[in-house]
Amino acid sequence: MEPITILPPDYTPSKKEEYMNENQLEYFRQKLVNWKKSLIEQSKDTLEELRQGGLNQPDQIDRASLEADKALDLRTKDRARKLITKIDAALKRIEDGEYGYCEETGEPIGIERLEARPVATLSIEAQERHERMEKTYDDDA
Repeated sequence: MEPITILPPDYTPSKKEEYMNENQLEYFRQKLVNWKKSLIEQSKDTLEELRQGGLNQPDQIDRASLEADKALDLRTKDRARKLITKIDAALKRIEDGEYGYCEETGEPIGIERLEARPVATLSIEAQERHERMEKTYDDDA
């Protein structure tokens, strides 16, 4: 197991330092871990709300509204579950020394992109290429 890097409290990654150095990796690792914890907490709250029920509302409109709310909660929970899977994959890439590099080109993804989307696996250029290809295939359908 690698030694844990202690970050200064005010640390933020900078372009001036070596890309994906120990501090940057630890910064993004902590960001991902905290994001995952937050999603799990939100998920627990959603589960608790779902367990409390309330579908035995006598008014059909109230019941329909409650069912729509629960469906939305379940979709949100599913989205969080998928995001947690992506966070776990990003944490694995940090562990494997592959984090921060485009899985298609091997080029750096970039600090700004990772700040905005810490689970990103593609550089902006590769992502745009993917989106153009998807649009091409969608237009053919």
